[in-house]
Amino acid sequence: MAQSLGPSLQPPANSELAGALAACRRAFIAICLFSGMSNILMLTGALFMLEVYDRVLPSRSVPTLVALVILVTGLYASQGIIDMIRSRILVRIGNSLDEAMSMRVYDAVVRLPLKVGGKGDGAQPIRDLDSVRVFLSGIGPVALFDMPWLPVYIIVCFVFHVLIGLTALLGAAILISLTIAAEITTRRPTRSATQFAVARNALLEASRRNAEAIAAMGMVGRIAVRWSELNRKYVVASQRASDLTGGLGAMSKVLRLLLQSALLAVGAWLVINQESTMGIIIAGSILGARALAPVDLAIAHWRGFVGARQSWQRLSALLAHLPPQGEPMPLQPPARTLVVQNGAVLAPGTQKIVCQDVNFTLTGGKALGVIGPTASGKSSLARMLVGVWTPMRGTVRLDGASIDQWSSEALGCHIGYLPQDVELFPGSVAQNIARFEEPPDPQAVLAAARAAGVHDLIVNLPQGYDTNVGDQGKALSAGQAQRIALARALYRDPFLVVLDEPNSNLDAEGDEALTQAILGVRARGAIAVVVAHRPSAIAGVDYILVMAKGRQQQFGPKEEVLNRVIQPPSPPRALKVVPEQGGAG
Repeated sequence: MAQSLGPSLQPPANSELAGALAACRRAFIAICLFSGMSNILMLTGALFMLEVYDRVLPSRSVPTLVALVILVTGLYASQGIIDMIRSRILVRIGNSLDEAMSMRVYDAVVRLPLKVGGKGDGAQPIRDLDSVRVFLSGIGPVALFDMPWLPVYIIVCFVFHVLIGLTALLGAAILISLTIAAEITTRRPTRSATQFAVARNALLEASRRNAEAIAAMGMVGRIAVRWSELNRKYVVASQRASDLTGGLGAMSKVLRLLLQSALLAVGAWLVINQESTMGIIIAGSILGARALAPVDLAIAHWRGFVGARQSWQRLSALLAHLPPQGEPMPLQPPARTLVVQNGAVLAPGTQKIVCQDVNFTLTGGKALGVIGPTASGKSSLARMLVGVWTPMRGTVRLDGASIDQWSSEALGCHIGYLPQDVELFPGSVAQNIARFEEPPDPQAVLAAARAAGVHDLIVNLPQGYDTNVGDQGKALSAGQAQRIALARALYRDPFLVVLDEPNSNLDAEGDEALTQAILGVRARGAIAVVVAHRPSAIAGVDYILVMAKGRQQQFGPKEEVLNRVIQPPSPPRALKVVPEQGGAG
């Protein structure tokens, strides 16, 4: 998703994600301590072998062997408990990050289309957060916590003998070089795979939303070809990243096994030359393998690390682009005027001005109809009035205060909005009308339904107000969904009600209910703005604003404006026709 924000946008050095992880610093300190204890206990096997070969076998002492076995059993059990605790702490760190950031990421996902338009895969930030959480909860971070202990094992190898230490050091250098190679070679294919996955998922979601149109117009095969091409590119990029990671992982495993054999060979050479003991051969081999195990583990999980890092960067860039909204000082509920002064707005994600030079004032109890041809800026004006698109120039004021002086939540209590593309959310009819307020006010729900003239329609549904509308309101017809959305716009009597094409799916009965709803808004002293193509939608308004080519053309009382706009064609200049004598004329 960060790609959709612009190529120059980079994640900040101190991101919100880093702050959320910093809150878990005590847990990370605990993991460091447990990792230290676990790595110290990892010496158990090597030291046990050393004691068995150098002490038990020469003395043939069974009691010593039994004591060592009991001691080693206790140490291994302790190591298992420590590793289990460390794993659980990592899982809880991942869950803590998700708990701290999930609402923030959701808020950014909802606000992003208002800034950049509907570009990209809207669910990608949530998947990015999941990717970071899963990585933190997995085995990948264990390698990062164990890797700092690599020098300790190599130092112990040097204590055994310089040649054993040099052999282990050489193997560590080679494997670290492989880790760096994994970082360099997998970065680009992993990024490409993510980009193709985003494009593929976006096309799939668009196909799902428009399945009826695609099927009806015979486009299934052609869209499938486009999706298949994106999917092929995603698979190829993923395959390349997997091949690189798998190849480097196999190479690291071979080198680790080779190193273990090399340590045995060096130890054997030292024993032959009487510079070491049999126990040191085995212990050195075990320690060398253990020293390189974190590097081997890191290479094996490198793709997950790269993916989590890219997810982290995208999320950090997104959250920096959409900082948390502050809570301004609460204002009195608007009750008097709506004023637009030189209003102009850009379409999100573009530099195209879609609405400009808009100026009008409405007082409580008035209703405005916005008319004009297609693409004249009517819906853009509606979005500016309700605050979802921020004016690039000019202001929208309620009772003298610009609407940006309210937070989104506070402003929403005073706004009723019916968008052109109506969509209800999974839940009951009552929950949708109540805007998913918890707890909803049953009396306010009923009042909104009656104000929209939809109460009788709702009670005739299978479960009345408790009827589940289904995914995207699919359980209802388009007209039913539009009328319920109108009731949602009227919930709790908002001061400004903006309706964009509110009767596009309505019959005559619905048109009459809409007119009565607009008159009801006016009767209680509120303001209604109705964007309309059909004349029936503006039956209840008393002012008209005409838009054309993104600019305000006319504004005034309805009858005056309509008389100017809808002029009857001038009759052709009369020609003097002399009827023929005796003709019919």
